[in-house]
Amino acid sequence: MINPLGWLKSKKADAPPVVSLVVFIVDWSRQKLVTTAFEKAGVQIQYTAKGRGTASKEILDLLGIGATDKAVVLSLEDETRLRPLIKDIAGKVGLWERGAGVAFSVPLSGINTPILGMFSGERESEREAINEEEEAGIMETKKRSDLIMCILNQGYSDEVMAEARKAGAGGGTVLSVRGTARQGRVKFFGISVQNEKEIIMVLSTREKKNAIMSAVSEKFGVQSEAEGIVFSVPADNITGIELR
Repeated sequence: MINPLGWLKSKKADAPPVVSLVVFIVDWSRQKLVTTAFEKAGVQIQYTAKGRGTASKEILDLLGIGATDKAVVLSLEDETRLRPLIKDIAGKVGLWERGAGVAFSVPLSGINTPILGMFSGERESEREAINEEEEAGIMETKKRSDLIMCILNQGYSDEVMAEARKAGAGGGTVLSVRGTARQGRVKFFGISVQNEKEIIMVLSTREKKNAIMSAVSEKFGVQSEAEGIVFSVPADNITGIELR
């Protein structure tokens, strides 16, 4: 059963918690630091995937580094702990160092009830403190940002990022994934569902989002050989980089 969280943040103590997806993207060498920090902070669920950065070979050679392997660590957390959790773990893994990585959260609109129950009834006092801050009007204003995601055939990530940068994007992270279909390679709305796909993740300000998505879609959209699907979700609590 899916329990929709929606966007209503009731002041009642028995209101369901609002849960977000927390994402840390760091150099692979720091992956254990993140997962250990999550465990010590009491995070109940976490997953790790291996990706790669999108810096060009010329930049890597200039910096004297030969690998861009990234750890993408995902977890779920109640909104009452989001900012202090991200700040604490960012400090432990050295996220304040230039180029060390980035962390952010993505609000969820629904989650299955047993998982939601893991966050209920445990932090009422913390939730009441958040509500008091909201009522007092001293909550920090969030900068409106988005996570742009592009799912496309393998082998196009460098070209996609080059186009995205022209439209105002900074950097990105690439994950290699496998597409699935009932009968192997089929067409779905004109898109080939193949085994090997790439997911490109790019953080962007709300003002630049449409330009970046349009630039990528125009050359690498569903009608191109890359057969790219491009979409975005809101991103909050961005730490480690300053979006411009």
